[in-house]
Amino acid sequence: MPLASMKDQVSPEEWELRVNLAALYRLTALYGWTDLVFTHISVRIPGPEHHFLINPFGMLFEEITASSLIKVDQHCNKLHDSPYPVNPAGFTIHSCIHEGREDVGCVMHTHTRAGVGVSAQKAGVLRISQQSTYVLASLAYHDYEGVALRDDEKPRLQRDLGMNNFLMLRNHGLLTVGSTIADTFLAMYVFETTCQIQLAAQAGGSELIVIPDEVQSDIDKVMATGLAGMGGQIAWPAMLRKLDKIDTSYRN
Repeated sequence: MPLASMKDQVSPEEWELRVNLAALYRLTALYGWTDLVFTHISVRIPGPEHHFLINPFGMLFEEITASSLIKVDQHCNKLHDSPYPVNPAGFTIHSCIHEGREDVGCVMHTHTRAGVGVSAQKAGVLRISQQSTYVLASLAYHDYEGVALRDDEKPRLQRDLGMNNFLMLRNHGLLTVGSTIADTFLAMYVFETTCQIQLAAQAGGSELIVIPDEVQSDIDKVMATGLAGMGGQIAWPAMLRKLDKIDTSYRN
């Protein structure tokens, strides 16, 4: 149902975050990365309060708007009225990562077929594509412990992610983090593409060509300089233009 605009009720900084996060939800739907309503993308609102924006539970990603996003505290308590609930269980992974990584502004988690498929492979991500080399430069793994509901799993999630930007949740899916929404989106785009390419290459049945160690080492050095982080800022305006050509209602 239509919701009243939040634009005049929040700071300009928060409104900009809302618009960009709503755009990311719409892009997630557009690229087919959704699992009905059962994954989440969260964004930290700058400030000492430890407040976050997250999706209204039960709303399709293609329906989400800037005003429908719900502001929560670090325990996932709603901080303003909304006809939609929030999902504290879905926030478990997000809250512990935000708590452990002050540099992380956005956390994105997906359950795509390609992502879950590769996460179930013992070898994980194979170094067989250019995209995979970017992921492998900052990739960590977390073993499956069941549905992420228990607080005692949080320290292990924090430990396993470390200072990496890509986390493969074994038998579960993909997770990316970034200082901005733009960087987090681009990381997930590369991660998801890596998994799709890997499954397609394996399905071909031929012997796979592994990229040499020295090539990966060179890419690791480039990624460590921070230059790779510029990609999100370059791609994001184009993604917003793409959405605006289809439907601008995410900005409401």
